[in-house]
Amino acid sequence: MASNYDYGDHQQQQPPSAAPPSSDVAYDPNFVPDSVKTFVVHLYRHIRDKNVYEIHQMYEFSYQTLSDRLFKDTPWPSVDAIATYVDNDHVFCLLYREMWFRHLFARLQPTLKQRIDSWDNYCSLFQVVLVGVVNMQLPNQWLWDMVDEFVYQFQSFCQYRAKMKIKTEHEISLLRQFDQAWNVYGVLNFLQALVEKSMIIEILEREKQGIEQFTATDGYDYNGGSNVLKVLGYFSMVGLLRVHCLLGDYQSGLKCLRPIDISQQGVYSSVIGSHIATIYHYGFANLMLRRYVDAIREFNKILVYIFKTKQYHQKSPQYEQILKKNEQMYALLAICLSLCPQVKLVEETVNSQLREKYGEKMTRMQRYDDEAFVVYDELFSYACPKFITPSAPNSDEPLINYNQDAYRLQLKLFLYEVKQQQLLAGVRTFLRVYSSISLGKLATYMEVDESTLRTILLTYKHKTHAVDTQGKIISNADVDFYIDDDVVQVVESKSSKQYGDYFLRQIAKLEGMINDLDRVKLV
Repeated sequence: MASNYDYGDHQQQQPPSAAPPSSDVAYDPNFVPDSVKTFVVHLYRHIRDKNVYEIHQMYEFSYQTLSDRLFKDTPWPSVDAIATYVDNDHVFCLLYREMWFRHLFARLQPTLKQRIDSWDNYCSLFQVVLVGVVNMQLPNQWLWDMVDEFVYQFQSFCQYRAKMKIKTEHEISLLRQFDQAWNVYGVLNFLQALVEKSMIIEILEREKQGIEQFTATDGYDYNGGSNVLKVLGYFSMVGLLRVHCLLGDYQSGLKCLRPIDISQQGVYSSVIGSHIATIYHYGFANLMLRRYVDAIREFNKILVYIFKTKQYHQKSPQYEQILKKNEQMYALLAICLSLCPQVKLVEETVNSQLREKYGEKMTRMQRYDDEAFVVYDELFSYACPKFITPSAPNSDEPLINYNQDAYRLQLKLFLYEVKQQQLLAGVRTFLRVYSSISLGKLATYMEVDESTLRTILLTYKHKTHAVDTQGKIISNADVDFYIDDDVVQVVESKSSKQYGDYFLRQIAKLEGMINDLDRVKLV
């Protein structure tokens, strides 16, 4: 196992503090600074007025600024303290508490009781959306963050619960008392209920027929209605993909995402965090299902997108997460290309970055010796999702930590697949050299008998083909073959040369040289 594998949460956690760093006064949950009063009053007013632009500005910038300035290592004021400034509005208080808990998880170490309270708040919030009438418009960024945080806190709770050795008697008692909190069925049911109640699958189908608009308006309703249920349902499909990946059920995850056409721009790509999470989990699921071509194609597209746009997100609170996922997807792409050398699918920009980051390791992975498996182990452990065991511990058995059991199982399955690919390296080498070769001659070169060679060739066929989401058999092979009268006939896919990237890079270099020359002052 990879010794440097960090099974921590994706958000940086810091030790709790009772007071702000610049103050000697203990944290008072009932104290509301004037700037926070102004913030909640204006946010409440803009939500009531459905002023999406102002809501987005306050959510993305004002909220972050206040958090950094006043609540760097303390929670925000309690919901009871601000309720009077927003007419005790039930829905707004639920939204505020969701932000309150999200800030707590990002900046502090939540207690077990706070994890349970956060679950209860999500239950209440989603029940209002599913059963009540929510007449408001919220920015897509906020709605994505709700779904993203919901899944993250579920993942975090499962990891927390699995570390039983360090639990106190009080914590064990609470876990038994609130055994339905963050239950995997409850999480999946809420996400599925949002998908079904929003009728988002039907909306997307009607959009394909030209009957309805959804993607063109980024999910917003410009006729005075609400976008909350529809967009939450849309993002819940991505949430379901992510949960199923955490559970190791990749087929179900891809099935949940099927209504979204990721080959086109969509609402999922309107939020950078959603865009990256969708492609990361889609690509990883395809990697584990041996659909390497699909994984390579989508990793390539998102890595090009990040390369071109990451400078615009430097001030975003998600910037560090964007960079981390970028590095993880390069590692996954290195694995895909080592198992399925389809370099022609990768653009020059991505390929040069990949060679710079993992060129030496990719060379080692091609050897298929013990050193190669260490590299596969290392890259998989670094880039894979933080798998979870969703079942609660058995209180009658000795208390043990089982937080890495799911990860170890997925790593074992992955390395077993890599081991099976070991024989294919030799076959691929000979198939690239010959356009046709007899079975006897190939068996002699590979130092096996003809019966064993036929088994190896069948294995090659099996391992270079997979079943897609539509049930069709697709090929991942860069070199394919068929056998005709005991002669192996090789069919090599021809890669079309793409000159566009080359000329674009040269144009960019020329423009850079011209700009440098313009700055030169002649004396």
